[in-house]
This record gives sequence, structure tokens and C-alpha cells, in this order.
Amino acid sequence: MTNSHQYQTQLAEDRFGLQVTARLSDATDKLPYDISERLRAARAQALSKRKVAVAQTATSLASSGSAATLTFGTEHLSWWDRIAAAIPLLALAAGLIAINIIQDDNRANELAEIDAALLTDDLPPAAYTDPGFTQFLKLNAGKNQ
Repeated sequence: MTNSHQYQTQLAEDRFGLQVTARLSDATDKLPYDISERLRAARAQALSKRKVAVAQTATSLASSGSAATLTFGTEHLSWWDRIAAAIPLLALAAGLIAINIIQDDNRANELAEIDAALLTDDLPPAAYTDPGFTQFLKLNAGKNQ
């Protein structure tokens, strides 16, 4: 909330400054030369002392209202902070790799069980590719039901 209040205050100050500038510029034409030169010098001095807006990254703008999130804006994070921020990402990547390895092993074991069942069966594996055997199974399945 304080950030939005500060932003609103800064906007109001900028608007007021623009209004004052417009009125001063209108009245400058009627002033003598020496006074207008002093005013020009004072304006240049005031502009040089004006705060320059600091560019903020999108992450700091998105998380400016929350203290629980990391910001990468104007803060300077130490190496330890950056490493601590990267640890969850590394843990996620390691978990995904472990899941992939386990799934590959499970699939290989399932295929090995199927191959072992085919090779240890009384029926030779070539019989499964014979179209006549497939027709025989279909006919016998119809008779059994």
C-alpha cells in the first residue's frame, strides 16, 4: 500500500509542477530580460536537482506489494541469495529426471516380462504371426461362448 501511495503522491507533485511551469512560461514574456534570465537559470538548476525516475524490472513491479516473494528489481542479491533461489529449480529438475529414469525402468521390466512369457510359453512365437492361427483362435472363441 505504501508504494502505491508514494506513486500517487509523486504523480500529484509532477502534475502540480507542470501546472506551475505552464503559468510561469505564460508570464515570462512580460518580464524584463535580466529577470527572465535569472528564472531560466533557476529552472535549469531545479531540473538538475530533480529526482530521476529509476527504471524497475517487471518482477519488482509485480511483487511490490508482497514481502514473501523474491524481487530482482533495484535490490542487489548476494550470491548466496541467488543460489538459495535456484535450489528449488534444481530440485524440481532432479525430481523430473528421477521420475523419467524410474518410468523407463518400469517400462523395460514390463516388456521383459512379456518377452519372457512369450518365450517360455508352449506355443512358439512364430504362431502368433501366422494368419491361420489367428483365424483358428477366432473360430474356437466363437464355439466356446
